Amino acid sequence: MPKVKNRNQFLVPLLVVMSLMFIWNLSRNINDILIPHLKRACQLTDFQSSLVQSAFFGGYFLLALPVGQYIRRFGYRAGMITGLFMAALGAFLFFPAAETRFYPLFLAALFIMAAGFTFLEVTATPYVSVLGDPEKASGRLSLAAAVGSVGATIGPYLGAVFLLHATDTPETAVQQFSPSQLADYLNAEAQLVKMPYLSLGALFMVLGGMLFFIKMPAIHEEGEENVRLKSIFKFKHTVLGALGVFCYLGAEVGIVSFLIRYAKSLKIEGLGEQKAALFITLFMALVLVGRLAGAYFLQKVNPSKVLMACALGAIALVTVAILSTGYVSIFSLSIVGLCTSVMYPILFTLSIKNLGAYTKTGSSLIIMSIVGGAIVPPLMGLISDMYSIRFAFVLPVLCYAYILYYAQKGHIIR
Repeated sequence: MPKVKNRNQFLVPLLVVMSLMFIWNLSRNINDILIPHLKRACQLTDFQSSLVQSAFFGGYFLLALPVGQYIRRFGYRAGMITGLFMAALGAFLFFPAAETRFYPLFLAALFIMAAGFTFLEVTATPYVSVLGDPEKASGRLSLAAAVGSVGATIGPYLGAVFLLHATDTPETAVQQFSPSQLADYLNAEAQLVKMPYLSLGALFMVLGGMLFFIKMPAIHEEGEENVRLKSIFKFKHTVLGALGVFCYLGAEVGIVSFLIRYAKSLKIEGLGEQKAALFITLFMALVLVGRLAGAYFLQKVNPSKVLMACALGAIALVTVAILSTGYVSIFSLSIVGLCTSVMYPILFTLSIKNLGAYTKTGSSLIIMSIVGGAIVPPLMGLISDMYSIRFAFVLPVLCYAYILYYAQKGHIIR
């Protein structure tokens, strides 16, 4: 169990870690706005544009275990500083990417940012859990998650302000541009990413520099098990739970990634990209509301029952969105945020139940399962390119159907 030698000086470090959680959640949720923006600026298909999420969440998947090894060797403070500087490097790479309008460079920048955020995410939970009274650790973790959700709510709004236009340029007008006019238009679109990402890069550098001078208590690990990852596969409820996390994150990221694209396909008068982005903000705001409510209700209601209700609600809402039109359709997708809000903490808790010495290894498998955010959106993009954007939302329905199965039977320990 991690311990801090001195619990009297925890306020500043706690605020620092929570601030980092706010910033990285804000930054990564700008990706949902970046997808339609780069689709236009780099003239991409739905599949190609969805690779934004693959680059980002793929970074988490590939680096979760190496980052854990790094932190065990050099400490949590070093991990935070390394993460901030790495995220800054990724943000600064948006400048040459915008100058060249070279899509693979955008993806590389996002991958490096994700690598930095992996350092921050792996350090955050143990730090928050030990900075204060141990009996109030769950309360601090709930507060930290809420702070992160505030950043996740603000991110799409800021992204829309900086990257999208109040009035969209019709595709028919773009098709009539001369080659030189088209080049000027696309270059101008690409340039829009410079200011927000250079600003983020500068902020990461400043925060990383500040951590050199802020006293952060050392965390000492006691009784850390030495268990190989493959040994966790004998726990069926953990493996099935990791697949549940894969489906949860894949469905959520897929929905918000294509929400603007879907809203535009509805051809609602006056609903351009910038206004459509407000539905992503609504989605994330409902995630925040759900998490705050969940902190109370999950102490009084069986978590598996709550997960079952949330999965049924998500299935119903996405189905309504697929079968309806207009604002009913787009609002239905936004309200899914309320249903998904508590899925991750419930899936995580049920998955690591009764693992004992295998708990950390099981946690590593679950962290790696967020690769669902890298795989499901491109699959939705492929379906959209081959059939229609509406039909692509069948995939999240299938993901939530699996989570419903896990809530009913999959979590039972045999």
